[in-house]
Amino acid sequence: MKNKKAKVITVFGGVYSSLGKGISVSSIGKILSCLGYKVSILKFDPYLNVDPETMAPGQHGEVFVTADGAQTDLDLGNYERYLNRELSQMSNLTSGRIYYNIIKKERDGGYEGKTVQVVPHVTNVIKQRILDIIAKDNCDFLIIEVGGTTGDIESVPFIEALSQFNVEYGYENVLNCLIAPLISLSSTSGEYKTKPTQHAIKMLRSGGINPCMLLLRTSFNVEKSIYEKIAATSHINEKAIFLAPDMPTIYDVPTKFYEQKVHEFILDYFNYNYIKGQDQFNEWQKFMDNVHKIKSTTTIALVGKYIDLHDSYASVIEALRFAGWKNRTHVKIKWVSSDLLTDLSSIKKQLSDCQGVIVPGGFGLRGMENMINTLKYVRENNIPTMGICLGMQLMIIEYARNVLKHHEANSTEFDKKTNYPVIDLMDSTLHLGNKKCNVKKDSKAYLMYKKQTEIYERHRHRFGLIHPEHINEFANSDFVPSMTRAYKGEDLVVEFMEHKKNDCYFGSQFHPEFISRSENPGPMFDQLIFYAKKRK
Repeated sequence: MKNKKAKVITVFGGVYSSLGKGISVSSIGKILSCLGYKVSILKFDPYLNVDPETMAPGQHGEVFVTADGAQTDLDLGNYERYLNRELSQMSNLTSGRIYYNIIKKERDGGYEGKTVQVVPHVTNVIKQRILDIIAKDNCDFLIIEVGGTTGDIESVPFIEALSQFNVEYGYENVLNCLIAPLISLSSTSGEYKTKPTQHAIKMLRSGGINPCMLLLRTSFNVEKSIYEKIAATSHINEKAIFLAPDMPTIYDVPTKFYEQKVHEFILDYFNYNYIKGQDQFNEWQKFMDNVHKIKSTTTIALVGKYIDLHDSYASVIEALRFAGWKNRTHVKIKWVSSDLLTDLSSIKKQLSDCQGVIVPGGFGLRGMENMINTLKYVRENNIPTMGICLGMQLMIIEYARNVLKHHEANSTEFDKKTNYPVIDLMDSTLHLGNKKCNVKKDSKAYLMYKKQTEIYERHRHRFGLIHPEHINEFANSDFVPSMTRAYKGEDLVVEFMEHKKNDCYFGSQFHPEFISRSENPGPMFDQLIFYAKKRK
């Protein structure tokens, strides 16, 4: 394969957004990787933000951080989890980033007085990114997801660039795929209307992209006549039309595609032979078969600020799911808004049916005092609890106030004039990506991470427990630092806190959810679910 030109699969969405393009792309990538191919994925986002850093989580969803520190769309998290490999900043490109770089280059005289236009300057950047990631990753297949919906004005430069790319790279090396819904006017009959799908195909063709493969999003079984009708009206081979139905979990989608032999169609399109002896997909099927045999359920309260959009915590959700599978239990998340936890009575009521608690990351003052009071309750009642980033910082503030008796303890993020800045600004930059953390021997963290003294985890923060006098005070208490990281010369920031007497009460400054995988769940999530399951 390495001597052959990498094959490119482009995936577009039609009719409306949130079709599950990211899951479909990830599922195709999963199957191809199980066949022994090296797969890379590239996401084009048409929005004008340079990256999602400043976008509201409640509107856009989670900001996923790559190992090399890029702040990206949450779909990259799905790509990594399905492919079980790290991706880089090369795997995400926004319109905002393109225009930002082009305008900067123009202001610096980089275009030597030429008129800068969408064609060719914007389209050239898009095409070059495709070639760059192929060269960097040395992949066999590159799958490209184009964000948004076919026909959106924001997507036009990407459609034009990919139309050009089809010609320049060779039609025989590019497979264009459209995902479109079959719309049913009845929730029970399953009678589908194909006209919106037909129009989506025509819309894509009008931009110079000819779809050779069609994935139909549906909630019901589809009769053969539907395939025949779409094939006849849209000039797509009936054998190139596949279903992308609702499934019990998103991790069942690869199996559904595999059963329909999507992979065989792709290999045949590119004139590759399907070699059954190289096919390792049965291992994934066995894994999911075992998952579906799990009967137990464990309820975890996710206490957060952005619970109206569950995608705000996409990686946390999946990390909890994976840890549950390892512990032979399905994790049910109870979504608890920090705004509801106004007093002890409301805290007890919200947590009464939960076996564990997780307080994930966030920014800003809203809901902080409510979460601090909640952490006091779970700590005093030995309820298995885990904090991430801001969650750990709030654990530190709570303990400083209520146990160490520094009643004015706070973070300078919330109170710049606090007399006890137990959490303070490290520097003006956001600390991003993989960082080395030093683990204290004989600590709970040391055992949790299989007696490793150094680990690498991903970060996204600018505040932390950094003052030596505060670190030393905690080290002499029951809530102790057990991981640190040098961030500026010899200056240290605490990366992990654990309670010596509670069974399961710990937090991390880093984001362990970003590297948690289905068959290798993050140790912190594993520990939380292990103890939560025992509380039944």
